[in-house]
Amino acid sequence: MQHFYRKALGAFVLLLAADALIAGFCIHRSAPSASLLPRDRTAPRWHAAAIDDAPFGGASTLRIQEATRQSLRFDFKVSDAIPHPWAWAALQFDGTADLSAYSTVTFLAKCTPANSLILNVTVVDEGVAKPAMTFFSCNEKGMPVSLDLTRLAIPEWWYDAQHVDLARRSYRLDRVVKLEFGASQYSPRELDSHVEISGLTLHGRDDRYLVALAVILLIGWSAFGIGFYRAQSRALGAKVISRLRNDRSFAAYRQLTVERFEDKEKADILRFIATHYAQVGLDLDAVAAGTGAARGKVNDVLKTELGMTFPGYLKKLRLTEAARLLTDAAGATVAEVAYSVGYANGSYFNKLFKEEYGCSPREFRRLASRLKTPSGH
Repeated sequence: MQHFYRKALGAFVLLLAADALIAGFCIHRSAPSASLLPRDRTAPRWHAAAIDDAPFGGASTLRIQEATRQSLRFDFKVSDAIPHPWAWAALQFDGTADLSAYSTVTFLAKCTPANSLILNVTVVDEGVAKPAMTFFSCNEKGMPVSLDLTRLAIPEWWYDAQHVDLARRSYRLDRVVKLEFGASQYSPRELDSHVEISGLTLHGRDDRYLVALAVILLIGWSAFGIGFYRAQSRALGAKVISRLRNDRSFAAYRQLTVERFEDKEKADILRFIATHYAQVGLDLDAVAAGTGAARGKVNDVLKTELGMTFPGYLKKLRLTEAARLLTDAAGATVAEVAYSVGYANGSYFNKLFKEEYGCSPREFRRLASRLKTPSGH
């Protein structure tokens, strides 16, 4: 059984290691992310573009100072030359980008002076560009910003300009044209402003990988449990077979001890123990009294003939008979078997039996019944 448990422990450790690797992979894939600033290889390609109201008669200006792998830096000034001025710096995707796997965008925003800016996500909806906006604040020290991409607002002026029903407020992120950062209606007018956006990262959540992880863990540990139970049953069965074979040899030898010995005193001692071992409370004094031999003589005979002490030999006789009864006497309860071999205390009998055979009497009976052949054991 020790060999079996060593193998089971090895399989357990391997399963834990495999589960840890699978869990790490699934957890990583369940939270996809893509960095736009600096841009990593999983993020869509983009280029920076300055957008202001000059083509529409406005006087607002915007100049991009830096649009590198690290940050987006730009200066702007908003003028009230037209009713609704704007000046935005855009990360223009090459074509359209599928951002449907992401639900949140985070970044660090620095601006001088402190300002309230707009993030505008332009998406293509039925062939028409649709703006989805939200506000965020920034200051000179820098403010970490986290925005929900699934809860952006579409301005009412767009519905009026496109003659679209206001009920169509939904949008999809599978065809995103650009991300724009810039002035809002709350930005100061006629004032030079500076903005720096860095650490721009998209975050998502894909629960399919967590579900797959749960299924894999359930299947893996269920298979391990079933395999462990079956392998343990086979190992216990092999141990039971070995024990039964040894006990058959021991039982045959015990029968020899009741045959005639040239040494009458030795024969009387062995015969008395072999025929009275099932007596509850049998001890060395009782054997000495029953045979007329000295206590020392009883021990000498057992050590010479069997290499055992009296308690060890008595226990072996009782447990061997108990194993036979558990195998053959299907109608007898465990308590009845225990009492019939000299154990009045059922718990003590169970303890000794498990130490001897590696399993409880009930488990031994179940295993032995499965190992029986038509001719017996």
